[in-house]
Amino acid sequence: MPASSIRARVRAEMIDEIKAVARRHLATDGANLSLRAVARDMGMVSSAIYRYFPSRDELLTALIIEAYDSLGDAVEAADADCERLDLRGRWHATCRAARDWALAHPAEYALLYGSPVPGYAAPDDTIGPAQRPPLTLVGILRDGLEAGRIDPPPGTEPAEPLRDDLADLAQAFFPSLTGALLARGMAGWTQLFGLISFELFGRLNRTLPHRDAYFDHQTALMADLIGLPPAE
Repeated sequence: MPASSIRARVRAEMIDEIKAVARRHLATDGANLSLRAVARDMGMVSSAIYRYFPSRDELLTALIIEAYDSLGDAVEAADADCERLDLRGRWHATCRAARDWALAHPAEYALLYGSPVPGYAAPDDTIGPAQRPPLTLVGILRDGLEAGRIDPPPGTEPAEPLRDDLADLAQAFFPSLTGALLARGMAGWTQLFGLISFELFGRLNRTLPHRDAYFDHQTALMADLIGLPPAE
């Protein structure tokens, strides 16, 4: 094996180990990572770790992208397992997948959807991975419209300037969506993550012991709001 290939493999293994140690720190210390602490746990001098991640922010960005992609994989796989025209079934499956991922990865979820990390500004590299989960929902709406199984929900169109904002957003991703339908889809998605956050961050402790049933009930209400047709 060429020496360059060996070096590349060793470097990739070191990067993976650094991220694994950093994820353990996320679980115990939150998102305020210290490269010195990560290096100490790996038995490295602090200067050595900078060859792999020149700053804390670069390590945070790597963890954020990895977490978004992991969540995106889970949501997209759940959606792909459903019949394309079972719109409500796809919605429930994607919601459950997001919740299951969050419960299995609470530290990573907090990094993505918890309090902003002081002093950290996410670079453009995070935008694509972050869009994967919400675009899965928008894809459900798009497929429903194209199949004639979902109509734009009744009600007042969003007022200006929101109407233009929604039109620009729809044009960028799915031009067939109306502003009213896109707004309801976004409401459902943000309510989903509010629901997950309340559970994960202990806001429902000693309140609702039957969490699975509560979650399914709430996601059904969101599906009604969005305008998804009942299951046949």
